[in-house]
Amino acid sequence: MENQVITLDKKNMKYRFENIKVTDGCLNLDGWAVGESPEQSVTITATSSEGRSIPAKITRMSRNDVSNAVFGDTFSNEYGFTVVYPLAANENTYLILQCGNEEKRITLNEKSIKVIQYGIKLKRFIVYAIQGKTFDSVRNRGIDYEMFRTLSKRYTGLKIKYTEQSPKFSIIIPLYETPERYLKELLESIQNQSYEKFEVCLADGSRRGKDVSAIVQEYRYKDERFKYKRLAENKGIAGNTNEALSMAEGDFIVLCDHDDLLEKDALYWLAEAIQKEPECDCLYSDEDKIDENSERYFDPHFKPDYNIDLLCSVNYICHVFAVRKSLCDEYGGFRSEYDGAQDYDFILRMTEKARKTVHVPKVLYHWRTHMESTSANPESKMYAYEAGARAIREHYHRVWPEIRIDRIENGISLGIYHTYFETDENEMISVIIPNKDHTEDLDKAIRPMIEKGSWKNLEFIIVENNSTEAETFAYYEKIQKEYPQIRVVEYTGPFNYSRINNYGEKYANGKYLLLMNNDVELIEKDSLKEMVGYLQRDDVGAVGCRLLYEDDTIQHAGVVIGIGGVADHVFRGKQSENDTYFNRAMTAQDYSAVTAAVMMVKKKDYEELGGFDESFEVAFNDIDLCLRIREKGKLVVYNPYACFHHYESKSRGAEDTPEKKKRFNNEISKFIDRWYDLLVAGDPYYNPNLSITRNDYVLRNLFIDKIGRMYYSEREIKALRNKRK
Repeated sequence: MENQVITLDKKNMKYRFENIKVTDGCLNLDGWAVGESPEQSVTITATSSEGRSIPAKITRMSRNDVSNAVFGDTFSNEYGFTVVYPLAANENTYLILQCGNEEKRITLNEKSIKVIQYGIKLKRFIVYAIQGKTFDSVRNRGIDYEMFRTLSKRYTGLKIKYTEQSPKFSIIIPLYETPERYLKELLESIQNQSYEKFEVCLADGSRRGKDVSAIVQEYRYKDERFKYKRLAENKGIAGNTNEALSMAEGDFIVLCDHDDLLEKDALYWLAEAIQKEPECDCLYSDEDKIDENSERYFDPHFKPDYNIDLLCSVNYICHVFAVRKSLCDEYGGFRSEYDGAQDYDFILRMTEKARKTVHVPKVLYHWRTHMESTSANPESKMYAYEAGARAIREHYHRVWPEIRIDRIENGISLGIYHTYFETDENEMISVIIPNKDHTEDLDKAIRPMIEKGSWKNLEFIIVENNSTEAETFAYYEKIQKEYPQIRVVEYTGPFNYSRINNYGEKYANGKYLLLMNNDVELIEKDSLKEMVGYLQRDDVGAVGCRLLYEDDTIQHAGVVIGIGGVADHVFRGKQSENDTYFNRAMTAQDYSAVTAAVMMVKKKDYEELGGFDESFEVAFNDIDLCLRIREKGKLVVYNPYACFHHYESKSRGAEDTPEKKKRFNNEISKFIDRWYDLLVAGDPYYNPNLSITRNDYVLRNLFIDKIGRMYYSEREIKALRNKRK
């Protein structure tokens, strides 16, 4: 159902105008309309401003695309329509859609027709709940993603013109006993590209009699852009790919497996991204999977912008990947010692040398799944995962030679890696904990770190803030005698989370600061070592951890800017082990921010930034600090292997008084003022196809044809910024 904009009114009738124009004094309108159920019909009439009936020619037609999208099945009802009637100048007419007791009256005049034409031109797509079914999951909901594809697909419909300056793409395809059907489908998907400045380089290492030369020759006969080399022997996946690479004469190399498919406009969107970003040396897109019958698209992977720590945890870039040929020529092609993960090794080496790596947030590649493919049966290529671990280790050795790796193991699933770093545990960590009463919680925060945690060189700075219970001060005296590394310092001002932490930092002696609430409790004994592992890099400015509620559901697994209007923790309330998008809650990666309920930073970085901004007394101070760290060019890493329970602000209470609500709303306004551009542009570590009203990585309810980084319109941001309650 291409170019469908679904309008949903307050009731149940849905309609869409697809084309409207005035020709020779007659209105011509095409569209469709449906009722609440498949059998309901929508009647269409036209009247003048005086209410008299206008003789209109109304043609009805079947629309299986609408039927399938709205009702999930094909019904024979005539949902489509064309309306033609004379339209007098400077006169209002009304088109009336009626279904049962529900009526929609649309005013049509010169002005409103222009508005409708503009709306159609913008192609604003609204994904909506159908018969009570909401888009509660992107993954494993075929009908939901199929609808998303249908609503979001937009082709140019024309062959794209290009100039001498437009990039030429060399599509590199190694072949080995490729099923004929899959190869034909792949070559057709390439030949039908809307952007025509490309060549296809195929190297065939198949055994004698198993090659596909006959098929390729058909394409070569018709299209000189297809190149084919029959190899004397199978050189393995890396060697065969290098043979294909040796034929390339384009400006950019595009990697493609022999049984997958390219989206029709894949090369067009790559070319557009290169034009917008002249320093772009590497590009990648979103992708999904397609079944062996080429009938079902599923498991879409909507990716963040370039995320080096996610890439060092899993080859999330994968497909489609393009690299400037000059970069490839300088730093080498594919290495056979990494066969099975040769693309992972190649992507790591190319992106670490690229001036800029650009993400195109569109599904441009369809990854074939069948029983022999790694995507369908991961255990079929265990050697590939071992090669992937070696590729990560070598990447670290090249880029951060001072960082030592103990070992790299599989994480929550095959292909997701957990890197164990060697750390200098002689370095001191200063743990800063603001506290007011609630000593039972405070004891849970301190004691497990000392008695169970593996990092021993710790000092604790408890910042006492206006406690009133005698038991609190008795506890302070007792715990300091029991553990000499604990010190209580007194802050006497009114509660201001930022100022309290800044005050505590002045007493810190450690190289690293662990900013910590008094309502958290260590779960994983190596949590601090896990956090230091990343923070010892010069390019990392802060590290956060996985926080769980008392029932072991997620409280924090990273922060996305823009969700809920300002920022929110992702996956809150989900089970971390098996219930998050592409296992993201259990994958180390970069985010724009992490919570300071447990956050580690370098003391020198904290001091250079001036600590927390004390005008954020309660909320958003940690997010603001992380964003200022990012402004300095440093990364904020989320490490799931560092894990604590978080009992969430029991000691301070809810924002439930008029004064607290006013303060909170003032801090929202301040945050939006300061980070307005980011809120409009969108979080680079999120994906514009995903929801900003939910935190669990589901499909967006609203998105725009020319998908950029627009989560909110400027009008909406201004409304948020000016909001006062």
